[in-house]
Amino acid sequence: MAVGSAGGGAAAGYKDLVLFLATAGIVAPLFKRLKISPVLGFLGAGVLLGPSGLGALAVRLPWLGAITVARPEDIADLAEFGVVFLLFMIGLELSWERLRLMRRLVFGLGPLQMLACGAALTGLASLAGASLPAALAIGAALTLSSTAVVIPVMAEHRRLHAEAGRATLSVLLFQDLSVAPIIITLGVVAKAQANGFDPRLLLAVLPAVAAIVAIVAIGRLLLRPMLKSVARARSEEMFLAACLLVVIGAGLISAVAGLSMAIGAFVAGLLLAETEYRHEVEVTIEPFKGLLLGLFFLSVGIDLDLSRLAQQPLLILGLAAGLILVKFAPAALAARVMGLKLPAAVETGLNLAAGGEFAFVLLNTAIQTRLVPAGLGESVLVAATLTMFAIPLLGALGATASQAASKAPAHEPPPPADPAAPPRVLVIGYGRVGRLVGEMLTRHKIDWIAADRDAHNAEAARRGGKAVYFGDAARIEFLRRLGLMSARGLVVTMDSPEGAEAVVGAARQARPDLTIVARARDARQAKRLYELGATDAVPETIEASLQLSEAVLVDIGVPMGLVIASVHEARDDFRKELNRPDALGARVRKARDAIKGRSARF
Repeated sequence: MAVGSAGGGAAAGYKDLVLFLATAGIVAPLFKRLKISPVLGFLGAGVLLGPSGLGALAVRLPWLGAITVARPEDIADLAEFGVVFLLFMIGLELSWERLRLMRRLVFGLGPLQMLACGAALTGLASLAGASLPAALAIGAALTLSSTAVVIPVMAEHRRLHAEAGRATLSVLLFQDLSVAPIIITLGVVAKAQANGFDPRLLLAVLPAVAAIVAIVAIGRLLLRPMLKSVARARSEEMFLAACLLVVIGAGLISAVAGLSMAIGAFVAGLLLAETEYRHEVEVTIEPFKGLLLGLFFLSVGIDLDLSRLAQQPLLILGLAAGLILVKFAPAALAARVMGLKLPAAVETGLNLAAGGEFAFVLLNTAIQTRLVPAGLGESVLVAATLTMFAIPLLGALGATASQAASKAPAHEPPPPADPAAPPRVLVIGYGRVGRLVGEMLTRHKIDWIAADRDAHNAEAARRGGKAVYFGDAARIEFLRRLGLMSARGLVVTMDSPEGAEAVVGAARQARPDLTIVARARDARQAKRLYELGATDAVPETIEASLQLSEAVLVDIGVPMGLVIASVHEARDDFRKELNRPDALGARVRKARDAIKGRSARF
């Protein structure tokens, strides 16, 4: 009988897993096609598949049990890794250089918004009868906005590089940085409330500090050598295993010290953000983060007690509306204090007005440690979830208001360029040719960033202060991480014909308007690169012959200007001929004869 029970439990667990995978396969593509954040889809699916949705009807309609989650606790255990991977990715994106460039908004507007919103929310929670520790926990949790939903909404409206977009992103970055300290503080406050304040409670922070110091020390000593060793093996499977080891290993060190695994993963991400492996790690981890984060939001939806909404609809809806209003006003005011124009300040306030994913993490932690009463916490969670469904509408309102105001006649200077904007040129391949291209771009004061599949080349360049990353540029997601979608040009200097063709094809498919210049071994490969969409293909054999011709003609007395003009003309003729269906041999002979004929006329 025990075996049968175990088998039934396993079957239920597999059924829940299949339900989640089916949800992911349906929700993510559907919501992306509708240009809505899949996060909202996972939340809605969780509500539908949970005990408050179809599960409540399964008593009268037993067949619904086949399409409802039977064991939410199993999903919740696995879903915690979604937050772990999310904080790891946030750490990867929060490089010290990025924070330095955006320091005025990140460390000016960010704390101002959090203090203003936190004070307002804490005060309202206290007036509603919550104890001071509970009010502080609720205020801290609800102050945080949703990075996972707000960023895609702004990207959809093309507002990321607008004034309000930069301000919103800066505040979200500061909020993400604040999550780890808030979690630690909540743990200390919960222990103080349970056992009374004792100065020795402060000693409880020492293991946490020791764990973070250990992660930093181990990371500084081992992360780069380990990833370099794995990268040299050129095995995607081994690199994936190394990335998972970093995330889970750092999380376990943090958990042993009494912290959440997410904090350790966040610190590990910060350490990796300064290495040449940053973008390759991002691309490798992204599928796991997306899947597990979807599972996290699904579990949040499952845990929502919609009976509270049915029993107290006016209270819950009033809390949701109040949350939006209370967060909007201080955020917009803080943006104005920091110098943003009124339309941008209003848009920033609307972007930040809803609750966020970390509200679930912080409030659940506060409920489990009895810092916040369960009934109050669950009501606040339901209200916060409802506000997240309003984020697309709030973002659209903010974008519409700002764009309408920008059409009004004005004589104001344009907003400054985004200091965190991607580089103007991407250089793929950083061997001898790539280094020369980078030097020429630097000489002309053009920002550039490079990538190389050779870990040694990338590491050597980073030691020299160059922005070079390890990674496979044939993957479009890696190119996007480098800044492909906003770059003005792409230079492919790889000596591998297959690799160069893969990069050119992927880049052209993503950016039909991009200038792509690629290195080719010979005329045959140049023709192939043109077919794949290269703007210019530079065959080494032809260029070598043209350079040799130029040198010998000048050395025997032909005027420099005439030689250079003839070489440029021959190069242009050859480029035109490559795009015709003639035989390659005829094209090469024609280009060679052109130089010979012009020299004979002299």
